[in-house]
Amino acid sequence: MEVRARIVRLHLAETFVISRESAEFADVVQVSIRHADAVGHGEGAPIERYGESAASAAEFVEEHGHLVGDDAFAVEEIGARLAEIPGEQAAKSALDAALHDLQGKLLGVPVWRLLGLPRTGPPTSWTVWLGDPDDMARRAEKAAPRFRRLKLKLGGGDGLDVERVRAVREMTDLPLQVDVNEWWSLDEALEALPELDRLGVEYCEQPLREGDGGGVVLRERSPVAIYVDEDCHTLDDVAACTEIAHGVNIKLAKSGGIREALRMTHAARALGLGVMLGCMIESGLGIAAACAVGPLCDHVDLDGNLLLAHDPWEGPALIDGVQVPADEPGLGVHETAAHTR
Repeated sequence: MEVRARIVRLHLAETFVISRESAEFADVVQVSIRHADAVGHGEGAPIERYGESAASAAEFVEEHGHLVGDDAFAVEEIGARLAEIPGEQAAKSALDAALHDLQGKLLGVPVWRLLGLPRTGPPTSWTVWLGDPDDMARRAEKAAPRFRRLKLKLGGGDGLDVERVRAVREMTDLPLQVDVNEWWSLDEALEALPELDRLGVEYCEQPLREGDGGGVVLRERSPVAIYVDEDCHTLDDVAACTEIAHGVNIKLAKSGGIREALRMTHAARALGLGVMLGCMIESGLGIAAACAVGPLCDHVDLDGNLLLAHDPWEGPALIDGVQVPADEPGLGVHETAAHTR
């Protein structure tokens, strides 16, 4: 099989702000795997927080792409070979997605059917990025008609996080979740979470720094469910999360792809953990792969492609707040216009 990689820059419709950074674009790696007349496509979204970049991801694919071998259906063997090389999870995710896309095209079935799963999962949340309380409330009100739940980015470091949620709650009665992106201390979390509970927040994502020893205390005392993101990357991390969280946030770019994400969801269920499916800033190609796992999850946050000024891949359709994958072979995506760098 012939494996190729390219870097694509995705421009955002508006500057995206979280506690640790702001962004106007994201660089992703897109992979193609050709077998006879069929070509599978996949995308990985590396981020600096995990020591990865689009350049390092593309380099990984170019150097190790031969490990996919010549059997597109040997995903367990391929995954095991790739796992022997540390890091570059986004690159591995792109390869895994391309393999699944190729399998579906060779068999003439959508990936979700290939996996034996329903076509659709829970409605996606829409991310209201970090800003002052009034600004976040205005953006939430604008988004409310299209979405059935909202996720608010917190961690402003200015003592106004509860006010941000209160301002949004005054604008809408939609279900709310919050994501702090590791920005609170234990004391800040213990002070804020009871207030957020009274405002009807369903869960709080990664309030503390990755590895913070206060996670055990927070899990015991928080009236709001705690979901961890930066603390949970692959299957090996899931068991330890039972001590610090009520649920885990799985992202293909962290786990290494669909194959590992499926294993993580089943492990989390067996351990009594809730499961959330998240994303990075991605095109419809990356979101289509995540949609295949969505039906297994309690919560879905797959709005990465909806944040773009232009999506180079026609992929899932947002229908009544749900990201619905195409009923076509493979991931069901079609390239509209690539922006290579």
